[in-house]
Amino acid sequence: GLPLLNPVSMIVCIADLLSADEVAHIKDGLTQAKFVPGETTAGWHAKLVKQNEQAAKQEAVEPLKALVRQAIARNALFQAVACPRIVHSLLFSRYGAGMSYGRHTDNALMGGANFYRSDVSFTVFLSEPEAYEGGELVIEGADSERPYKLAAGSAIVYPSTTLHRVEPVVQGDRTVCVGWVQSLVRDAAQREILFDLETVKRTMFAQTGKTPEFDLLTKTTANLLRRWAE
Repeated sequence: GLPLLNPVSMIVCIADLLSADEVAHIKDGLTQAKFVPGETTAGWHAKLVKQNEQAAKQEAVEPLKALVRQAIARNALFQAVACPRIVHSLLFSRYGAGMSYGRHTDNALMGGANFYRSDVSFTVFLSEPEAYEGGELVIEGADSERPYKLAAGSAIVYPSTTLHRVEPVVQGDRTVCVGWVQSLVRDAAQREILFDLETVKRTMFAQTGKTPEFDLLTKTTANLLRRWAE
């Protein structure tokens, strides 16, 4: 079954989105990539606080992005949380000692003339936590904030509407893949309802199989998605 989420935050951590072999392949491929200052893709105000490096657009990087997209497509938890219409604007970012990304919110629209909406943000960790000191992703809530520093291959998925930051890296190297989702369901509260129903469906099926009650719940979930999807 799918794990329960914090009903307020809709923030979920996904262990092993990428396998160890996939992480190693991506990190090896990035050794051939050219990295440029990260501020080149930040909004005009985020440029003031973005201090990192990111892989420039080049042929060597595209297969690595494709690997991440494939992992997202096969992951049931990611699909249930984000309801992706399109996964876009993937970037490989690197933080060395002294680098950080101060408090900011993600651009509402990305992709240049494509105008992809950012409904859901995600970070896939490529460095093990012990490989660097500092560098936590901190996501703010209404009355609190929480740091995240996950194992290599793990991902965190969270609303693009949040304020968040990456704490300064004291030493070591923090490498991640970040990206955004334009969801089939724009409204976060509606995505939460669909996720809860999907969680109940899977739990019910595991316990009692395909019952009349399961069929009715499946019908309701499908009809809500039919009503809300765009």
